Amino acid sequence: MTQATRAVPLARPYLDEREEELVLEVLRSGRLSLGPTIDRFEEAFAEACGAPYAAAVSSGTAGLHLLVHLAGLGPGDEAITSPYSFVASANCIVYEGATPVFADVDRDTLNLDPAAVEAAITERTRAVVAVDIFGYPCELGPLRALCERHGLVLIEDACEALGAEYRGQPIGSHGPSAVFAFYPNKQITTGEGGMVTTHSEDEWRLLRSLRNQGRADDGGWLDHARLGYNYRLDDIGAALGLAQLEKLDRILARRGAAAERYTRLLDGLEGARVPLADDAEHRRSWFVYVVELEPDVDREGVIAVLEREGIGTARYLPSIHLQAYMRERYGFAEGLCPVAEDASRRTLALPFFTAIEPDDQERVVEVLGAALAASG
Repeated sequence: MTQATRAVPLARPYLDEREEELVLEVLRSGRLSLGPTIDRFEEAFAEACGAPYAAAVSSGTAGLHLLVHLAGLGPGDEAITSPYSFVASANCIVYEGATPVFADVDRDTLNLDPAAVEAAITERTRAVVAVDIFGYPCELGPLRALCERHGLVLIEDACEALGAEYRGQPIGSHGPSAVFAFYPNKQITTGEGGMVTTHSEDEWRLLRSLRNQGRADDGGWLDHARLGYNYRLDDIGAALGLAQLEKLDRILARRGAAAERYTRLLDGLEGARVPLADDAEHRRSWFVYVVELEPDVDREGVIAVLEREGIGTARYLPSIHLQAYMRERYGFAEGLCPVAEDASRRTLALPFFTAIEPDDQERVVEVLGAALAASG
Protein backbone atom coordinates (compact mmCIF):
# COMPACT_ATOMS: atom_id res chain seq x y z
CA MET A 1 0.00 0.00 0.00
CA THR A 2 1.42 3.38 -0.97
CA GLN A 3 1.36 6.33 1.42
CA ALA A 4 -1.19 8.07 -0.82
CA THR A 5 -3.60 5.15 -0.68
CA ARG A 6 -6.27 5.43 1.99
CA ALA A 7 -6.92 2.39 4.12
CA VAL A 8 -10.50 1.10 4.19
CA PRO A 9 -11.45 -0.41 7.57
CA LEU A 10 -13.70 -3.43 7.85
CA ALA A 11 -16.17 -1.55 10.05
CA ARG A 12 -16.68 1.84 11.70
CA PRO A 13 -19.45 3.21 13.97
CA TYR A 14 -21.68 6.05 12.79
CA LEU A 15 -21.51 8.79 15.42
CA ASP A 16 -22.09 12.54 15.46
CA GLU A 17 -22.81 15.45 17.81
CA ARG A 18 -26.07 13.93 19.05
CA GLU A 19 -24.23 11.07 20.77
CA GLU A 20 -21.92 13.60 22.41
CA GLU A 21 -24.91 15.66 23.56
CA LEU A 22 -26.78 12.78 25.20
CA VAL A 23 -23.66 11.29 26.78
CA LEU A 24 -22.78 14.70 28.21
CA GLU A 25 -26.28 14.94 29.69
CA VAL A 26 -25.69 11.67 31.53
CA LEU A 27 -22.25 12.73 32.73
CA ARG A 28 -23.65 16.00 34.08
CA SER A 29 -26.55 14.20 35.76
CA GLY A 30 -24.27 12.05 37.87
CA ARG A 31 -26.48 8.99 37.18
CA LEU A 32 -24.01 6.81 35.32
CA SER A 33 -25.77 3.51 36.03
CA LEU A 34 -29.27 2.36 37.02
CA GLY A 35 -30.59 5.75 35.95
CA PRO A 36 -33.55 6.94 33.85
CA THR A 37 -31.69 6.79 30.53
CA ILE A 38 -31.91 2.99 30.62
CA ASP A 39 -35.70 3.10 30.80
CA ARG A 40 -35.88 5.62 27.95
CA PHE A 41 -33.65 3.45 25.77
CA GLU A 42 -35.65 0.30 26.49
CA GLU A 43 -38.98 1.98 25.71
CA ALA A 44 -37.68 3.47 22.45
CA PHE A 45 -36.15 0.17 21.39
CA ALA A 46 -39.28 -1.85 22.12
CA GLU A 47 -41.29 0.59 20.02
CA ALA A 48 -38.79 0.35 17.14
CA CYS A 49 -39.05 -3.45 17.13
CA GLY A 50 -42.79 -3.70 17.68
CA ALA A 51 -42.34 -5.57 20.95
CA PRO A 52 -44.18 -4.72 24.19
CA TYR A 53 -41.09 -5.09 26.42
CA ALA A 54 -37.33 -4.69 26.12
CA ALA A 55 -34.58 -5.23 28.70
CA ALA A 56 -31.13 -3.72 28.16
CA VAL A 57 -28.12 -5.89 28.97
CA SER A 58 -24.35 -5.65 28.85
CA SER A 59 -23.99 -7.60 25.58
CA GLY A 60 -25.84 -9.78 23.13
CA THR A 61 -24.08 -12.75 24.69
CA ALA A 62 -25.49 -11.81 28.10
CA GLY A 63 -28.98 -11.61 26.62
CA LEU A 64 -28.70 -15.04 25.04
CA HIS A 65 -27.41 -16.50 28.30
CA LEU A 66 -30.32 -15.05 30.26
CA LEU A 67 -32.86 -16.54 27.84
CA VAL A 68 -31.22 -19.96 28.01
CA HIS A 69 -31.23 -19.66 31.79
CA LEU A 70 -34.92 -18.76 31.82
CA ALA A 71 -35.64 -21.73 29.55
CA GLY A 72 -34.43 -23.93 32.40
CA LEU A 73 -31.65 -25.69 30.52
CA GLY A 74 -29.06 -27.60 32.52
CA PRO A 75 -26.82 -30.66 32.50
CA GLY A 76 -28.31 -33.50 30.49
CA ASP A 77 -30.32 -31.14 28.28
CA GLU A 78 -29.62 -30.29 24.65
CA ALA A 79 -30.31 -27.17 22.61
CA ILE A 80 -30.04 -26.97 18.84
CA THR A 81 -28.34 -24.04 17.18
CA SER A 82 -26.50 -23.00 14.04
CA PRO A 83 -22.87 -23.93 13.40
CA TYR A 84 -22.53 -20.91 11.12
CA SER A 85 -22.61 -18.02 13.58
CA PHE A 86 -20.61 -16.17 16.21
CA VAL A 87 -19.64 -18.49 19.09
CA ALA A 88 -22.07 -16.81 21.51
CA SER A 89 -24.95 -18.63 19.80
CA ALA A 90 -23.58 -21.87 21.27
CA ASN A 91 -21.70 -20.57 24.32
CA CYS A 92 -24.98 -19.46 25.90
CA ILE A 93 -26.02 -23.12 25.97
CA VAL A 94 -22.70 -24.29 27.40
CA TYR A 95 -22.85 -21.69 30.20
CA GLU A 96 -25.84 -23.51 31.70
CA GLY A 97 -24.19 -26.94 31.47
CA ALA A 98 -26.36 -28.08 28.57
CA THR A 99 -25.01 -29.56 25.34
CA PRO A 100 -25.04 -27.64 22.04
CA VAL A 101 -26.32 -29.63 19.08
CA PHE A 102 -25.56 -28.25 15.64
CA ALA A 103 -28.02 -28.57 12.76
CA ASP A 104 -26.81 -27.66 9.29
CA VAL A 105 -27.79 -24.48 7.46
CA ASP A 106 -29.61 -23.79 4.23
CA ARG A 107 -27.27 -23.39 1.27
CA ASP A 108 -28.70 -20.03 0.18
CA THR A 109 -29.78 -18.27 3.38
CA LEU A 110 -27.01 -19.67 5.61
CA ASN A 111 -29.64 -19.83 8.36
CA LEU A 112 -30.79 -22.98 10.14
CA ASP A 113 -32.50 -25.48 7.85
CA PRO A 114 -35.77 -26.40 9.64
CA ALA A 115 -35.59 -29.94 8.28
CA ALA A 116 -32.10 -30.35 9.74
CA VAL A 117 -33.33 -28.96 13.06
CA GLU A 118 -36.18 -31.47 13.23
CA ALA A 119 -33.80 -34.31 12.40
CA ALA A 120 -31.55 -33.25 15.29
CA ILE A 121 -34.28 -33.34 17.95
CA THR A 122 -33.91 -36.01 20.63
CA GLU A 123 -35.68 -36.73 23.91
CA ARG A 124 -33.12 -34.45 25.58
CA THR A 125 -33.79 -31.42 23.37
CA ARG A 126 -35.24 -28.46 25.24
CA ALA A 127 -34.65 -25.42 23.04
CA VAL A 128 -33.65 -24.05 19.64
CA VAL A 129 -31.42 -20.97 19.32
CA ALA A 130 -32.11 -19.70 15.80
CA VAL A 131 -29.79 -17.11 14.26
CA ASP A 132 -30.63 -14.34 11.80
CA ILE A 133 -27.24 -14.58 10.16
CA PHE A 134 -25.81 -11.42 8.62
CA GLY A 135 -29.17 -9.72 9.24
CA TYR A 136 -31.17 -12.13 7.05
CA PRO A 137 -34.24 -13.38 8.98
CA CYS A 138 -34.32 -17.06 9.88
CA GLU A 139 -37.32 -19.26 9.02
CA LEU A 140 -39.35 -18.11 11.99
CA GLY A 141 -42.64 -19.56 10.77
CA PRO A 142 -41.50 -23.16 10.29
CA LEU A 143 -39.24 -23.04 13.35
CA ARG A 144 -42.02 -21.77 15.59
CA ALA A 145 -44.35 -24.49 14.35
CA LEU A 146 -41.66 -27.12 14.88
CA CYS A 147 -40.92 -25.92 18.43
CA GLU A 148 -44.60 -25.81 19.34
CA ARG A 149 -45.07 -29.34 17.99
CA HIS A 150 -42.19 -30.70 20.08
CA GLY A 151 -42.65 -28.53 23.17
CA LEU A 152 -39.38 -26.64 22.72
CA VAL A 153 -38.41 -23.08 23.62
CA LEU A 154 -37.47 -20.94 20.62
CA ILE A 155 -34.85 -18.24 21.24
CA GLU A 156 -34.07 -15.84 18.41
CA ASP A 157 -30.47 -14.68 18.10
CA ALA A 158 -31.18 -11.43 16.27
CA CYS A 159 -27.87 -9.86 17.29
CA GLU A 160 -27.13 -8.98 13.65
CA ALA A 161 -30.67 -8.20 12.53
CA LEU A 162 -31.97 -4.94 13.98
CA GLY A 163 -34.33 -3.49 11.38
CA ALA A 164 -34.88 -6.74 9.49
CA GLU A 165 -38.41 -7.95 8.70
CA TYR A 166 -39.98 -11.38 8.39
CA ARG A 167 -43.33 -11.68 6.61
CA GLY A 168 -43.73 -7.92 6.73
CA GLN A 169 -43.18 -7.49 10.47
CA PRO A 170 -40.03 -6.34 12.30
CA ILE A 171 -37.78 -8.90 13.91
CA GLY A 172 -38.66 -8.79 17.60
CA SER A 173 -42.40 -8.40 16.99
CA HIS A 174 -43.27 -12.02 16.20
CA GLY A 175 -43.54 -13.52 19.67
CA PRO A 176 -40.36 -15.47 20.45
CA SER A 177 -37.96 -13.61 22.71
CA ALA A 178 -35.14 -12.10 20.66
CA VAL A 179 -31.68 -10.77 21.45
CA PHE A 180 -30.01 -7.82 19.73
CA ALA A 181 -26.40 -6.66 20.07
CA PHE A 182 -24.75 -3.25 19.86
CA TYR A 183 -21.05 -3.90 19.30
CA PRO A 184 -19.45 -1.07 17.22
CA ASN A 185 -19.79 -2.98 13.93
CA LYS A 186 -23.55 -3.47 14.34
CA GLN A 187 -26.32 -1.31 12.83
CA ILE A 188 -26.39 0.75 16.02
CA THR A 189 -23.85 0.74 18.82
CA THR A 190 -23.60 1.41 22.52
CA GLY A 191 -19.91 0.42 22.56
CA GLU A 192 -20.78 -2.91 24.10
CA GLY A 193 -24.34 -3.77 25.07
CA GLY A 194 -27.43 -5.61 23.95
CA MET A 195 -31.20 -5.83 24.31
CA VAL A 196 -33.71 -8.61 24.88
CA THR A 197 -37.22 -8.14 23.52
CA THR A 198 -40.05 -10.18 24.95
CA HIS A 199 -43.83 -10.39 24.75
CA SER A 200 -44.15 -11.55 28.37
CA GLU A 201 -44.28 -9.06 31.24
CA ASP A 202 -43.25 -11.78 33.69
CA GLU A 203 -40.22 -12.66 31.61
CA TRP A 204 -39.33 -8.97 31.27
CA ARG A 205 -39.39 -8.51 35.03
CA LEU A 206 -37.22 -11.59 35.52
CA LEU A 207 -34.73 -10.37 32.93
CA ARG A 208 -34.43 -7.01 34.68
CA SER A 209 -33.89 -8.79 37.99
CA LEU A 210 -31.38 -11.33 36.70
CA ARG A 211 -29.26 -8.71 34.93
CA ASN A 212 -28.96 -6.87 38.26
CA GLN A 213 -27.72 -9.64 40.57
CA GLY A 214 -31.25 -10.98 41.09
CA ARG A 215 -32.48 -7.87 42.85
CA ALA A 216 -36.15 -8.04 43.87
CA ASP A 217 -38.58 -5.69 42.11
CA ASP A 218 -40.08 -4.45 45.36
CA GLY A 219 -37.08 -4.92 47.62
CA GLY A 220 -34.46 -2.56 48.95
CA TRP A 221 -31.07 -1.73 47.50
CA LEU A 222 -29.44 -4.91 48.82
CA ASP A 223 -32.46 -7.23 48.76
CA HIS A 224 -32.04 -10.06 46.28
CA ALA A 225 -34.76 -12.55 45.39
CA ARG A 226 -32.69 -14.95 43.27
CA LEU A 227 -29.22 -15.69 41.99
CA GLY A 228 -28.46 -13.22 39.22
CA TYR A 229 -25.63 -11.69 37.23
CA ASN A 230 -24.06 -8.33 36.65
CA TYR A 231 -25.33 -7.98 33.09
CA ARG A 232 -26.32 -4.32 33.34
CA LEU A 233 -25.93 -1.74 30.58
CA ASP A 234 -24.84 1.61 32.00
CA ASP A 235 -26.52 4.95 31.30
CA ILE A 236 -23.66 6.19 29.13
CA GLY A 237 -24.19 3.25 26.79
CA ALA A 238 -27.94 3.83 26.91
CA ALA A 239 -27.41 7.46 25.91
CA LEU A 240 -25.40 6.32 22.90
CA GLY A 241 -28.19 3.89 22.06
CA LEU A 242 -30.89 6.57 22.25
CA ALA A 243 -28.95 8.82 19.87
CA GLN A 244 -28.40 5.91 17.51
CA LEU A 245 -32.09 4.95 17.54
CA GLU A 246 -33.07 8.49 16.60
CA LYS A 247 -31.32 8.01 13.26
CA LEU A 248 -32.04 4.29 12.79
CA ASP A 249 -34.04 4.84 9.60
CA ARG A 250 -31.20 6.87 8.12
CA ILE A 251 -28.64 4.26 9.18
CA LEU A 252 -30.62 1.40 7.64
CA ALA A 253 -31.18 3.36 4.42
CA ARG A 254 -27.50 4.21 4.05
CA ARG A 255 -26.41 0.66 4.74
CA GLY A 256 -28.98 -0.63 2.26
CA ALA A 257 -27.71 1.78 -0.39
CA ALA A 258 -24.11 0.73 0.27
CA ALA A 259 -25.08 -2.93 -0.10
CA GLU A 260 -26.88 -2.23 -3.38
CA ARG A 261 -23.79 -0.41 -4.62
CA TYR A 262 -21.55 -3.38 -3.82
CA THR A 263 -23.95 -5.72 -5.59
CA ARG A 264 -23.90 -3.55 -8.72
CA LEU A 265 -20.12 -3.24 -8.66
CA LEU A 266 -19.69 -6.98 -8.20
CA ASP A 267 -22.10 -7.87 -11.00
CA GLY A 268 -20.25 -9.98 -13.54
CA LEU A 269 -17.13 -10.39 -11.39
CA GLU A 270 -16.01 -13.99 -11.75
CA GLY A 271 -15.10 -15.90 -8.65
CA ALA A 272 -17.37 -14.21 -6.08
CA ARG A 273 -21.06 -14.68 -5.31
CA VAL A 274 -23.03 -11.80 -3.79
CA PRO A 275 -25.35 -12.20 -0.75
CA LEU A 276 -28.85 -13.56 -1.18
CA ALA A 277 -31.41 -10.96 -2.21
CA ASP A 278 -34.59 -10.24 -0.25
CA ASP A 279 -37.82 -12.00 -1.15
CA ALA A 280 -41.49 -11.63 -0.21
CA GLU A 281 -40.93 -13.06 3.29
CA HIS A 282 -37.42 -11.89 4.16
CA ARG A 283 -36.11 -8.33 4.32
CA ARG A 284 -32.50 -8.18 5.38
CA SER A 285 -31.00 -5.55 7.64
CA TRP A 286 -27.45 -5.08 6.42
CA PHE A 287 -24.95 -5.92 9.16
CA VAL A 288 -22.02 -7.00 6.99
CA TYR A 289 -21.48 -7.58 3.29
CA VAL A 290 -20.17 -11.11 2.81
CA VAL A 291 -19.25 -12.62 -0.52
CA GLU A 292 -18.81 -16.32 -1.19
CA LEU A 293 -15.77 -17.25 -3.23
CA GLU A 294 -15.84 -20.04 -5.80
CA PRO A 295 -14.33 -23.35 -4.63
CA ASP A 296 -11.24 -23.01 -6.81
CA VAL A 297 -10.35 -19.55 -5.46
CA ASP A 298 -7.45 -19.31 -3.01
CA ARG A 299 -9.16 -17.36 -0.23
CA GLU A 300 -5.96 -16.85 1.74
CA GLY A 301 -4.30 -15.41 -1.33
CA VAL A 302 -7.20 -13.02 -1.84
CA ILE A 303 -7.03 -11.95 1.81
CA ALA A 304 -3.30 -11.32 1.50
CA VAL A 305 -3.84 -8.99 -1.47
CA LEU A 306 -6.63 -7.07 0.29
CA GLU A 307 -4.58 -6.67 3.44
CA ARG A 308 -1.53 -5.53 1.48
CA GLU A 309 -3.68 -2.80 -0.08
CA GLY A 310 -4.99 -1.65 3.30
CA ILE A 311 -8.47 -3.10 2.82
CA GLY A 312 -10.08 -4.60 5.90
CA THR A 313 -11.48 -8.10 5.57
CA ALA A 314 -12.36 -11.11 7.72
CA ARG A 315 -13.11 -14.80 7.34
CA TYR A 316 -16.86 -14.65 8.08
CA LEU A 317 -17.57 -17.11 9.63
CA PRO A 318 -15.65 -20.11 10.99
CA SER A 319 -17.90 -23.03 11.94
CA ILE A 320 -18.48 -23.02 15.70
CA HIS A 321 -18.28 -26.78 16.09
CA LEU A 322 -14.79 -26.81 14.59
CA GLN A 323 -13.40 -24.26 17.02
CA ALA A 324 -10.63 -25.85 19.12
CA TYR A 325 -12.49 -25.73 22.44
CA MET A 326 -15.61 -27.27 20.90
CA ARG A 327 -13.60 -30.12 19.35
CA GLU A 328 -11.84 -30.80 22.64
CA ARG A 329 -14.96 -30.65 24.81
CA TYR A 330 -17.48 -32.48 22.61
CA GLY A 331 -15.44 -34.32 20.00
CA PHE A 332 -16.97 -32.45 17.05
CA ALA A 333 -15.21 -33.02 13.74
CA GLU A 334 -15.41 -32.20 10.04
CA GLY A 335 -18.41 -33.61 8.22
CA LEU A 336 -20.98 -32.89 10.93
CA CYS A 337 -22.46 -29.91 9.06
CA PRO A 338 -21.15 -30.02 5.49
CA VAL A 339 -23.06 -27.00 4.17
CA ALA A 340 -21.87 -24.74 6.98
CA GLU A 341 -18.34 -26.07 6.74
CA ASP A 342 -18.21 -25.41 3.00
CA ALA A 343 -19.48 -21.85 3.53
CA SER A 344 -16.92 -21.30 6.27
CA ARG A 345 -14.12 -22.15 3.87
CA ARG A 346 -15.31 -19.72 1.21
CA THR A 347 -17.01 -16.69 2.74
CA LEU A 348 -15.29 -13.34 3.10
CA ALA A 349 -16.45 -10.03 4.60
CA LEU A 350 -15.74 -6.82 2.70
CA PRO A 351 -15.45 -3.39 4.32
CA PHE A 352 -18.97 -2.31 5.22
CA PHE A 353 -20.37 0.43 7.46
CA THR A 354 -22.98 3.16 7.43
CA ALA A 355 -20.77 5.98 6.11
CA ILE A 356 -18.60 4.00 3.70
CA GLU A 357 -17.71 6.16 0.70
CA PRO A 358 -18.68 5.04 -2.83
CA ASP A 359 -15.13 5.54 -4.12
CA ASP A 360 -13.82 3.30 -1.32
CA GLN A 361 -16.28 0.61 -2.37
CA GLU A 362 -15.13 0.96 -5.95
CA ARG A 363 -11.54 0.52 -4.84
CA VAL A 364 -12.43 -2.54 -2.75
CA VAL A 365 -14.08 -4.21 -5.71
CA GLU A 366 -11.22 -3.26 -8.04
CA VAL A 367 -8.64 -4.82 -5.70
CA LEU A 368 -10.86 -7.85 -5.09
CA GLY A 369 -11.24 -8.35 -8.84
CA ALA A 370 -7.48 -8.21 -9.34
CA ALA A 371 -6.95 -10.66 -6.47
CA LEU A 372 -9.53 -13.07 -7.90
CA ALA A 373 -7.95 -12.88 -11.35
CA ALA A 374 -4.52 -13.60 -9.90
CA SER A 375 -5.94 -16.46 -7.83
CA GLY A 376 -7.49 -18.09 -10.90
